[in-house]
Amino acid sequence: MTLLNDSQQFTVYIGFFLLIIGIIGNGINILIFSKFRTYRQTPCTFYFLIGSISNMIYILLNITLRILNVGYGIDIIAALSIWCKFRQFLLVIPGIFSMNLSCLAAIDQFLITSKNVCVRHFSRIEFAHRIVILSLIFWCVHGIPIFVFYNILYPTKVCMNTNAGYDIYIVFYLLGLICAIPILIMVLFGWLTYRNICQIKRLNALQVDRQLIRMTFTHVILSVISLLPFGIYQTYARLTKTVFKDSDRQMKEYFVSTVLSMVTYIYFVGSCYIFLISSRSFRQKTRNQLFPWRQRTQIHTN
Repeated sequence: MTLLNDSQQFTVYIGFFLLIIGIIGNGINILIFSKFRTYRQTPCTFYFLIGSISNMIYILLNITLRILNVGYGIDIIAALSIWCKFRQFLLVIPGIFSMNLSCLAAIDQFLITSKNVCVRHFSRIEFAHRIVILSLIFWCVHGIPIFVFYNILYPTKVCMNTNAGYDIYIVFYLLGLICAIPILIMVLFGWLTYRNICQIKRLNALQVDRQLIRMTFTHVILSVISLLPFGIYQTYARLTKTVFKDSDRQMKEYFVSTVLSMVTYIYFVGSCYIFLISSRSFRQKTRNQLFPWRQRTQIHTN
């Protein structure tokens, strides 16, 4: 039972920590990316803006409900069937939509650093607006089966999928859409962007923002670090599903699963902080917005 208690304590304390830094970090992203025209009119940072909004929705609902359920035994889902369906929908759609946007940001940096004028032409804010709308519609439609197949099972009052066929798709969702495919796309286009940069002697001639490239690269690294361990564990769990496991092994695997599932939240809460580390411009804009009196003091001093 010690590992079970440790898992509960880990979820509560780390969950609260991630929730707080996630609200602050995504709030800063939303403020900076929406306030400055240069960021609003750049496809890559527009993707980061919408992604931060999606991340905020994701952590507010999912981390909060997880803390209430695991730490305090409060299960809001068990009260209403529609909330069971809606909560699962909000667990799936904002998360996968956010990863979709991260992939688009990586692809955009490949486009803007290309020597081919026709390829660079696709890095336009008008295209970004349309792609975001179409992506959101696509993923919302993708989530419709949740309202059909998820329900509360009695007498346990557990919210879960009730369709065996859809259960197979959930495996593909966890391993493919959440882990493998986004990581592969981001790493691939990150490498292609790096190759483009190596082939270009003067990035300024293409009006490429070096700091934005660094922001995108560090965001790719954040995504890999936070998502890959969970994907590896899920692969292991599926491969050993039919293997007999004693209670001690089951408890250890439950603890590992808890830790790695919490690690995935780093993707949803950490982007602001790696942007602050990788971009001087983003740091300066954030400092000026959060501490405006310091900017006025420097002006008067000069």
